[in-house]
Amino acid sequence: MSMATPHLTHSHPPTLISHSPARLLRPTRATPVSGNMTTTDQFKDYHPSLEVLGGARDMFCPVIKTHLGRPYNHYPVFGSNRHIETIFAAFFRNIPDVNYKRECLRTPDDGTVTLDWVSGDARTLPDNTPILLLLPGLSGGSDDSYVRHMLVRARNKGWRVVVFNSRGCADSPVTTPQMYSASFLGDLDEVVNHVVTRYPKANLYGAGWSMGANILVQYLGKEAGARNFSGAVSMCNPFNLVMSDEDLCQGFNKIYNRSLAKALSGILKKHLMLFEDIGGDYNIQLAANAETIRDYDEGLTRVSFGFKSVDEYLQKSCSADYIKYVRTPLLCIQAILFYPESC
Repeated sequence: MSMATPHLTHSHPPTLISHSPARLLRPTRATPVSGNMTTTDQFKDYHPSLEVLGGARDMFCPVIKTHLGRPYNHYPVFGSNRHIETIFAAFFRNIPDVNYKRECLRTPDDGTVTLDWVSGDARTLPDNTPILLLLPGLSGGSDDSYVRHMLVRARNKGWRVVVFNSRGCADSPVTTPQMYSASFLGDLDEVVNHVVTRYPKANLYGAGWSMGANILVQYLGKEAGARNFSGAVSMCNPFNLVMSDEDLCQGFNKIYNRSLAKALSGILKKHLMLFEDIGGDYNIQLAANAETIRDYDEGLTRVSFGFKSVDEYLQKSCSADYIKYVRTPLLCIQAILFYPESC
């Protein structure tokens, strides 16, 4: 594939498919392990929701432990600071040119989510080709550079790749007055059921970033459909959304908060007619003009999904509460975070 300006091709008309949602299990907070396994005390400087197990890393792959112990050597100048690296990538990273074939799925509540497959793969790849399902971050989709770079790398290795776009993301249609959230797994369940039905001979793998990673880990820990995954990767997962919300309200992170809020409100503004007469506890004006993610969640998200407050929504959307129930092979990739002793 060429690495030029982005080009998006959608197929018409959309395919509409419906499934029944899976049963959710009661959440239980994860606790540190004990015995001969590695404990969280040995990793006290890491995110408090991270649970590290020795397992195959020490038994079968000692070379991995050696490589993980190496210091990180950043790219000169542009990689010397996390903010510089993030901003530089946002403005200067090239976007691979990918032609997509879009498939629209109708959900039980008459909502719509989309799957973007690589155009032509349905004809050229065998039915048993392993599938990589990509879950972008908050407000992200198949048009984002980080998603396309992962897609191109996986596709060049012979994988069949598909991007799951949440409602309204990547110009996906919005057909009901409900968007998406960090706690709602029904749409992902519809997608998983559809993909495994379409390619029953293929192994399914998942990879998610940020909120997509949080949703993926929750799904693996609490949904029956997790058995359909042969493996998964969680990248930059906030794990604890309460702490993440606090971090986004501090220092330079406020810029990211405003940027994400603008992206969310921008999606909502495209579909305001659906929300005009919704009434109730909704504050659509607040959400449509949100200056922070919390504003958006207060005006729309927490009401849509039945939470009394934004804090309750965040507390009940943490993948840290479900990771100990994950039985699917799962790789978590995180930056090292240091928190004050009071956290």
